[in-house]
Amino acid sequence: MRWIVALALSLTLIFALGSTPSHADQDADDLDIALSLAELLRASRTVIADAQSSINDPDRTEAAPSGAFVLKQAMEVLSAAGSDVPEQLSADDRRGRFLGLLADSIVEIVDESRPVIDQAEVAFKGFVPAVFARLTNERFGQKAQGAARLKVTAPINLVRNRRSRPDTWERAVIEERFLSGEWPRGERHVEVVSLDGRDAFRVMVPEYYGQGCLACHGSPQGELDITGYPKEGAPLDALGGAISIALFR
Repeated sequence: MRWIVALALSLTLIFALGSTPSHADQDADDLDIALSLAELLRASRTVIADAQSSINDPDRTEAAPSGAFVLKQAMEVLSAAGSDVPEQLSADDRRGRFLGLLADSIVEIVDESRPVIDQAEVAFKGFVPAVFARLTNERFGQKAQGAARLKVTAPINLVRNRRSRPDTWERAVIEERFLSGEWPRGERHVEVVSLDGRDAFRVMVPEYYGQGCLACHGSPQGELDITGYPKEGAPLDALGGAISIALFR
C-alpha cells in the first residue's frame, strides 16, 4: 500500500517577485532541505501505511515495531527510490540537522504510540498514516524551535482535523494553483513570503490519492470508513492534500 503518491518531480521553481540573484544559492539550499524533509516524511508514512494490517490485527501477539525499525524501513524505501536522504541524514550541515530532527521525531512518535498499537483484542488502533504524520510534524516543529515547520494539509473540504487546516497562503496555493485546470500535475510551488512577521521560504508539494487511499477517501460517498468518518467519494489520482514546508530566514 502506498498512502498518497506522486511527489512533484518538476524542476520548475516559482519564486516570489523580487527574488534576486544574490538569493539564488540560499533558495536552492532551502529547496533541497524542504524536499528532503518531504521525502523522509512520505517514506515513513508509507511504512506506517504498509503496516496497517499488522497494527490493527486484534490477534497480534508480537510487540509493535520500534521507532528505530520504522526509520530503518523508511531509509530502505528512500534508497530503493534513489534518494540521497539516507546519506544526507548524518551530514554535518543545515540539511542534515533538519533531517536529523525529523528522524528523531519519527522514532519518538512511533515509540510513544506503541502502548496504543499493542492493545490486545482491539481491531482499530487509530494510528493511521495521517495521525502519524500530524504528530510527527508537530514534534518536528517543537524540535526546530521556530526555524522550520512541516505540515500535511489539504483542500479545506477534505480536512478532517482542524490542526491540519491550511493557512491563508496554503489555501490560496491549493485553490488557485493546484486545483487549477492549468496547473501541471505534480508541480510544486515555491515562494518567499512573510509568515508570522518573518521571511520564510515556503514550499507546497501536491499529493494525489493512490489506490490505498480510497479505502477511507473513496466511494461510496458518505459511507463511514474505518475511522468512523464519512468517505469523500474521491476518485483515484484526485488532489488529496499537500505537504507544506516553511524554512524561516
